[in-house]
Amino acid sequence: MALVPENSPDRAGGHPRPHDLTPPIRIPVGLVVLVGPPASGKTSFVRALVERRQIEAEAVVSSDEIRTELFGASAEPADTDAADARIFEERDRRIVARLADGLSVVAESTNVTPRARERLIGLARRFGVPVTVLRFAPDFADLLQQYTERGRTDLTEVDVRAYAAVMSRDAGADRLRDEGAAAVHDVPGRRQTVTPAEAAARFTFAPCRPAGR
Repeated sequence: MALVPENSPDRAGGHPRPHDLTPPIRIPVGLVVLVGPPASGKTSFVRALVERRQIEAEAVVSSDEIRTELFGASAEPADTDAADARIFEERDRRIVARLADGLSVVAESTNVTPRARERLIGLARRFGVPVTVLRFAPDFADLLQQYTERGRTDLTEVDVRAYAAVMSRDAGADRLRDEGAAAVHDVPGRRQTVTPAEAAARFTFAPCRPAGR
């Protein structure tokens, strides 16, 4: 089904919705950490950012994509711990390369645990750049529906429930700020009847390098 443009008169009432008129949130140059359980909409959101040319594809560092590059789409490594270590070492290398060049980078993985975020925040601190957290916390029923629709075979519903529970317990906005995030923003989704493209339009990314670089 075709999506109706966000400011189209075909929207309910023939007028833009109130949040369509809100100025976009500006994301500074630095590290952008996505936080959310599987199927919460992170990948669809970053794809929309790239398609809208708000960020370049090279700015997104995805642990899932690195896993596929290293081990293939369907293969399951014999030693999962060793595989995870390789994946996250490569992820960190790519993040460091962009931060060293004064460029923004988006860390796309679940990042629902404090330990996972601590590692990323440590990288940002090495380069003195801010950490912006974008939270994906859909209603649980919506999360399960999105998981079912996407037909993922690498995770079970039990896995998704477990990630959601950790997210609820350990990834509140106040906690994220206490950990070192300069800013925390919730990304809207199905519950707010917002498409990925509309969610992407809520943000704008600073294109320049930090002062003094």
